[in-house]
Amino acid sequence: MPDANPAALEFLLTRRSRPAKTLQPPVPDRETVSQLLTAAARSPDHGKLEPWRFIVLEGQSFSRLSALVAERGEALGKTPDDITKAQNQFDQAHLAVAVIEVQKPSEKIPPIEQTYSAGAVALALLNAALAAGWGANWLSGWPSHDTDFCAQGLGLTDGERVVGFIHIGTERSAPPERPRPAMDDITTWMSS
Repeated sequence: MPDANPAALEFLLTRRSRPAKTLQPPVPDRETVSQLLTAAARSPDHGKLEPWRFIVLEGQSFSRLSALVAERGEALGKTPDDITKAQNQFDQAHLAVAVIEVQKPSEKIPPIEQTYSAGAVALALLNAALAAGWGANWLSGWPSHDTDFCAQGLGLTDGERVVGFIHIGTERSAPPERPRPAMDDITTWMSS
């Protein structure tokens, strides 16, 4: 019989992201953020490539990124509503971690597996923050897919892209539970 961790299983069965717009100070300090990043980095990583890195956003970085969203949104022909919605992610933020996929050359590990690893890191960071008692949410949006925004705002280079922004803070109010998938509808059992 395996050693069970009932508390960890109960957390996973009941975990719930918190809307980023409901997160407020206080936010975790740098030591706590480092611990959360350490937990996230324990994700599956075939070939030990570490095909990801972190950019911790705090302070004035949010107003700078919000201004860049407006500039890039206009250049891309985005609607005012699309621009405002994307700006809100930064205007309302107090702490966020950009999880960056960093594709590494490998004859053994295909790019798609590196993408999966980077996604696993983002989910692990989200869950680590929630498990530590913080409110957290994983956001992306059109700026995260705009190479000019990523290069100018985050310093990303070729072969790098944003997996998501993990917003972390103190939860103002718990959101209502949302419907979950019916397991029988999405599960196939194969025994032969």
